[in-house]
Amino acid sequence: MTTYVGQSYKRKEDYRLLTGKSQFVADMKLTDMVEAVVVRSTYAHALIKHIDKTAAEQFPGVHAVIIASDIDGKVKPLPSLTEFSLPKIIIDTIKPVIKPCPEDLLAKDRVVYVGQPVAIVVAANRYMAEDAAALVEIKYEALQPVTDPYEALSDHTEIVHPHLDNNIQAQFDLSIGNTKDSFEKADRVLETTIKTPRVTANPMETRGVVAEYNSRLEKLEVWSSTQVNYMVRANIANLIGIAENKVRVVTPDMGGGFGAKCAVYPEEILIPYLAMVLERPVRWIEDRLEHMSSTRHARDQIHKVKVAYNNDGAIIGIQDEFVLDNGAYNPLLFTCSYNTAAHMRGLYKIDHFDIKACCVLTNKAPNIAYRGAGRPEAVYVMDRIIDMIAEQLEMDPIDIMMKNMIKAKDMPYDQGIFYRDGFKVIYDSGDYEAAFKKALETVDYETFRSNQMELKSQGKYVGIGISSYVEGTGIGPYEGAIVRLDGTGKFIVNTGSTPHGQSHETTFSQICADELKVTPSEITVRAGDTDVIPFGVGTFASRSAVTAGNAIHIASAKLREKLIAIASLLLEEDPEQLKLESGRIFNPLTPVQYVTFSDIISASRPGPNCKLPEGMDPSLEASHYFSPETVTYSSGFHIAIVEVDRETGFVTIDKYIIVDDCGKALNPMIVAGQIQGGVAQGIGAALYEEIIYNDNGQLLTGTFMDYLVPTSIEIPDVIMEDASVLSPRNPLGIKGVGEAGTISPPAAIANAVRDALKPLKINITDLPLSPNKIFHLLKEAETQ
Repeated sequence: MTTYVGQSYKRKEDYRLLTGKSQFVADMKLTDMVEAVVVRSTYAHALIKHIDKTAAEQFPGVHAVIIASDIDGKVKPLPSLTEFSLPKIIIDTIKPVIKPCPEDLLAKDRVVYVGQPVAIVVAANRYMAEDAAALVEIKYEALQPVTDPYEALSDHTEIVHPHLDNNIQAQFDLSIGNTKDSFEKADRVLETTIKTPRVTANPMETRGVVAEYNSRLEKLEVWSSTQVNYMVRANIANLIGIAENKVRVVTPDMGGGFGAKCAVYPEEILIPYLAMVLERPVRWIEDRLEHMSSTRHARDQIHKVKVAYNNDGAIIGIQDEFVLDNGAYNPLLFTCSYNTAAHMRGLYKIDHFDIKACCVLTNKAPNIAYRGAGRPEAVYVMDRIIDMIAEQLEMDPIDIMMKNMIKAKDMPYDQGIFYRDGFKVIYDSGDYEAAFKKALETVDYETFRSNQMELKSQGKYVGIGISSYVEGTGIGPYEGAIVRLDGTGKFIVNTGSTPHGQSHETTFSQICADELKVTPSEITVRAGDTDVIPFGVGTFASRSAVTAGNAIHIASAKLREKLIAIASLLLEEDPEQLKLESGRIFNPLTPVQYVTFSDIISASRPGPNCKLPEGMDPSLEASHYFSPETVTYSSGFHIAIVEVDRETGFVTIDKYIIVDDCGKALNPMIVAGQIQGGVAQGIGAALYEEIIYNDNGQLLTGTFMDYLVPTSIEIPDVIMEDASVLSPRNPLGIKGVGEAGTISPPAAIANAVRDALKPLKINITDLPLSPNKIFHLLKEAETQ
């Protein structure tokens, strides 16, 4: 019998996606549907003195124009605390400062970032709504915007939210060992400032919401391009004031999310509310400019870091103080900043560590967890440190890495801190040294080094850069599955993990197929619908394969045992002697006597012909909610070979190597696709992408003319090798892989660029490494 887990099984999703038969939110067309347009703030910081919506309301085709006063007392603001808030043990241990900061769905008396929703216009079609929106007159009184996070910390700076006493929304100090002593004893100390820029996810599909209220059933149906439809459901119910069982949230096909769709947005509450008020379907689709200005941004950290190290390359201690520019709100509180702190040391033994984080409010769009969520920032800092130490000691970076690396014999390895789920950071498995050697062999490191000086003598600025990462994946609290045998003898898998490119229909059917001894084509996977399973969390943070995958694995095994129990009654055989294979249950000693799924379906139907073991429920289904005790730890190495054009500063990536440990790979082809796509986003962060505001808080990079993203021309085919070690923390041995490709490219590419530009004295600390930035660094170094 074929085993499907571990096979590169063809994706079940591809046919509809490639032939245009898929359905996205923007494809929704309901009877009597009207369209909404959001009127957004043009000021970064201002008081709202007056809003006149009279002309807009009188415009032909307009059904409603609402502002904050219209919903006051009817719809609550978005809460500032979410289910991602830190557990009590972390709060008790590090005693963080956390300041609640609810977000109004529509700005009331002031606006705090360009793009903030102020009003919504609903009209017969989008064209009328756009024209009417232009007629809404808003009088502002400008206030001084806060755009620099360090300025925001000044006592004399305008406070973004008047109910707070300053612009610090959250801060903490995480410390282990004795860093002060380590600095006194170390041979050398390195100090530097390292910055990762503000970026945005830019999925192919922007956000969108369609809502319809069924007055007969008193049910609100919402279609949203979201990664967290259960969270959206809960917030709609709580904020509008409707029973949760009267709300259904569906995520149809989704053209990417990458964490930007991992929060609940004002539109996801307002559009359902309007559908109820107007008693007709309402649709809102975000345009690209709205996405750039209003959908949450990410990264934007500045680290002031000191490293104590010895002349042999041993890193003794690290002190780091960093700020994260939250923008005007941070709905996920500590997710990104704490992820950075927890992942900073990566796969290195560094016993003395102190990191202070400050999450600062500014008049920019809110910050959220974009693919990697604090880990690319940590890895960039750590790997630039490694490279700088190597340069100071005139050693090869690989020797510094090997000197400090955790060995396989040390596993499981305790890093001495808590993860954000409240459990200790204890790496569960992995052989970092073996994976690193494999990466060096794959790229033929020694040959490159031996040829590098010759290539440079020919005028080619070529360099090689390495990055490593360890990532906590598969975070809880849970994910569930209901596996059912239907009346035709086929299987249905219902799960709460909403896909947006992760190939759940394929991989989850492979898991189920192995347990029920059928083919994946006989299994239908349903997700992204809050009506298919009572509880769900969502797809983000490299968690779905671990949580939902194991839930499906266990639920399928439960159903198999149930089917065998029924067959044992029909065959009058001991269930321990029976085997399930290809839709038949039989005793291998007497294979001509068997029971089919059809026989079991008939026997399970209630009534006089029902033949079930005593006390068994007649439903041919089983469910399971998998709640991991803590995360698994995936890891990997990225190696980039680049060439820098001395005349233009343009960076070409000649080769890119990854050796990855994701535990058990459900489908190697899909793993490769996830990594390749992640690398593309990592390259964007390294070389191209940056959200820029001017001093007035105006967005300067609001289109793809200004905000550059890499194309297929700039992205190499990644060479991938596997060095997986199964995780002992779940039955399938899975570790997450969704963010693996994104975490390390900025560090690997930056290190490669620095290597290419040697022996020039150039300090690379800030991203992105745009041609303009590299050109000026080159000219400055050559002048010196």
